[in-house]
Amino acid sequence: MKFLEIDSLEQLNSVFRWETPECILNGRVEAYSCKSAGSDKKLFKQLESRYTTITAGGTTSNELTPGSISPDTNDLSIISPFGRLDEAAPRKTFFYLLATLNASFPEHDFGDVRPDQFSKQPSLDLVINSVNTTLFNLGNDFIVNRYRMWDILDDLVRLHECDVYSYNPDIDEDPMNEDGYLWSMNYFFFNRKLKRMIFFSVKSQSIANMSADEDDEVQDDEDDDDMEDNARRRRHDYMVMGDMEV
Repeated sequence: MKFLEIDSLEQLNSVFRWETPECILNGRVEAYSCKSAGSDKKLFKQLESRYTTITAGGTTSNELTPGSISPDTNDLSIISPFGRLDEAAPRKTFFYLLATLNASFPEHDFGDVRPDQFSKQPSLDLVINSVNTTLFNLGNDFIVNRYRMWDILDDLVRLHECDVYSYNPDIDEDPMNEDGYLWSMNYFFFNRKLKRMIFFSVKSQSIANMSADEDDEVQDDEDDDDMEDNARRRRHDYMVMGDMEV
């Protein structure tokens, strides 16, 4: 996936952080073109090998049961949020979503993410309403009303032509799971014709936990200062004693 540097998104992301009495929230919106990079090609081959190892005789050496990702049965009709993964188009969609995550979180490898960790949303309007309700309830209407977020996204990917997917990782596999993590929402807006993807994400972290972390950092700094002061006093005492007559 190729990250697209877009001024309107940079401006949006620069103000997409705010606080409530309980939490700190960070949002980001990123645009990608579906152009494979070197690492993407490796991921694509990995998925093709996992789901479509077909012998020349028309039989399968790695086959899948419905609802399973273990290639060990005689049925390739696995159903996913993207469609049947024995078909090229659904597999390609799955690949684009994983490649987007890899590009957005380069310190993580999403090659083993399961299809069932994604959900296809039935309606764009429901997604917009859900996002707006969450943002408004948390005191952030300016990103929608003042900065016209949905208009910007519509200009980039023609929202009503997009398939929309959410990503709901297991907690131990969530790339946003760090100290103070409360929740996140993650959406992909995928326009097949334009071959463009928008990744939209908001993460919530506990202020209490982050404040405790800051206090720990301050205490560590104070401890370091005390150690330096003690060392300085010892050096001074040593110098004074060295100047004393015996």
